Amino acid sequence: MATNHSDEKSSPNIIDLMLGKKGEPVIDSENMIMETQKRVWGALKKGYEYTGIIDESEKFLREHVFKKINIVVLYVDLVGSTTMTLELPAEKLATIVSSFSQEMASVIRLHGGLVLKFVGDAVIGYFHASENSLLASDNAVNCAKSMLTVIEKGINPILNQYDYPDLMVKIGVDYGQSIVVRYGSNEETSHVDLMGPVMNIASKIQGMAKPNQILIGQDVYQRIHPTTQKNFKEKIWEKNEWKYRSRLTGEIYKIYEYSG
Repeated sequence: MATNHSDEKSSPNIIDLMLGKKGEPVIDSENMIMETQKRVWGALKKGYEYTGIIDESEKFLREHVFKKINIVVLYVDLVGSTTMTLELPAEKLATIVSSFSQEMASVIRLHGGLVLKFVGDAVIGYFHASENSLLASDNAVNCAKSMLTVIEKGINPILNQYDYPDLMVKIGVDYGQSIVVRYGSNEETSHVDLMGPVMNIASKIQGMAKPNQILIGQDVYQRIHPTTQKNFKEKIWEKNEWKYRSRLTGEIYKIYEYSG
């Protein structure tokens, strides 16, 4: 299966590379963790309910129906939810999964992304990259790292107070072109979504990740800032588990893992 590539050059020009960090959201990690803990504690203790946060994405998609756009896609999936189903009461499990999904969505928004949808215990976010694919890639990768921080330092300490198991996630990120589709003729109410190889490849990349691991595609790696690249290393497949090929080169599409 070929990966999806835009018409952009695989190697960004030096001017764009130098400006790649400009415009990144400034994230206060301590405040982000504190606010997460307040909301998760409230959800477990008092039944705190989150407000809907995918309206921004729907508005954006409706404005771009049937258009091709460059995006960085981020999939984050909760690990071990099947085990939790056996260990926890249904209402508590629903609260935990809902809180997890909403907190991941909040992190996406904080990093300048949009939340496409919730699928079971997974969250799909995307970062519009048509104007600056370097910035979008940096934001998406920083978002993925923040997700691990929020889970480790924000969500799990609260769950531990209730003797609930720690949460772990698998994260996959890829860059490419997608088309906005609308299922129906009603411009205001018909379902809108994103379709394209990048959506499938990002999902496949996430599926290959280990618990609490971030994997990114080659097209993302080439676009992130050089200082961030140093924290990633090429994933070596011992049993040829990964067989997706680059449409540009015909060679196996490289995947990189975050090494911290």
